[in-house]
Amino acid sequence: MARLGFHASHEQIPPRQLLADVRHAEHAGFPMAMCSDHVAPWSRRQGHSGNTWTWLGAALATTEFPIGTLAIPGHRYHPAVLAHQLATLAQMFPGRVWAALGSGEALNEHITGQPWPAKGQRVSHLEDAVGVMRSLLTGDEVSQDGAVTVDRARLWDRPHDPPPLLAAAISPESAARAAAWADGLITVVQPAGVLREVVSAYRDGGGRGPLALQVHLSWAPTHQEAEEIAWDQWRSNVFPAQVAADTETTAEFDALAESVTLEQVHESVRVSEDLGRHREWIAEYADLGFGDIYLHHVGQDQLTFIETFAEQVLPMFEDD
Repeated sequence: MARLGFHASHEQIPPRQLLADVRHAEHAGFPMAMCSDHVAPWSRRQGHSGNTWTWLGAALATTEFPIGTLAIPGHRYHPAVLAHQLATLAQMFPGRVWAALGSGEALNEHITGQPWPAKGQRVSHLEDAVGVMRSLLTGDEVSQDGAVTVDRARLWDRPHDPPPLLAAAISPESAARAAAWADGLITVVQPAGVLREVVSAYRDGGGRGPLALQVHLSWAPTHQEAEEIAWDQWRSNVFPAQVAADTETTAEFDALAESVTLEQVHESVRVSEDLGRHREWIAEYADLGFGDIYLHHVGQDQLTFIETFAEQVLPMFEDD
């Protein structure tokens, strides 16, 4: 049976409120959570982007359930720095932290002023970075030259067990390549046929560990309200992966969104006022093999969603 987690969206909600939301989610019955890692939102309508790592320390210290995060070993985070942050959290909160590593998005990485690499270069950099992080998290001193340069790096405080490093992958091609190094896979909601291909590519490539899915959804008491929330908050997030990865600013995303239709939003967000329909969607994803499903209500007010889904959706997926 799938476990249903809460997704904390830094780009939509200020960090103080998001901390209250994740604590409320645990109190309501969600068994786990994950969060995004953004420097800028996808739209001015979203309007936030607190620091994930600062927030994670507070969130883990004031809850008891596991919380994972997206993490990009790119321009913003040298992999030695990323491993240092992750190791410290995992040492303080054993067994409760994981990171999903990906090739990154220009929206967040362009701020360093470095040229934005092509996809192939980013993937090669990611794979080198994973090697550096694994070596550091297991206690090695690391020095190397090349795509990732490291000079005598060592982590002096580490957890007893290294935290899982999952792969954040959207396409079957990325999932197949990540199978060589990942402790699990996390992807985002797509048509069932595409998700099936992603899962097969990862498993056929030898991929091990859990399969996780982030589901963008919009729920409200009426269908019109649910559509209005999805339209307002998520129409800047409906573009193909390569477009999303290469677009650099919030203003550019808002400009692209001017031509987006409501039908396109429905393709990226599961929109319904009917809790039964949401349960059906979640069950379909569980049947595809996703054991961990993180629910991301794309609205900025999370309270009613948390309470309603905790009471009327989560129990349908609990083990007997």
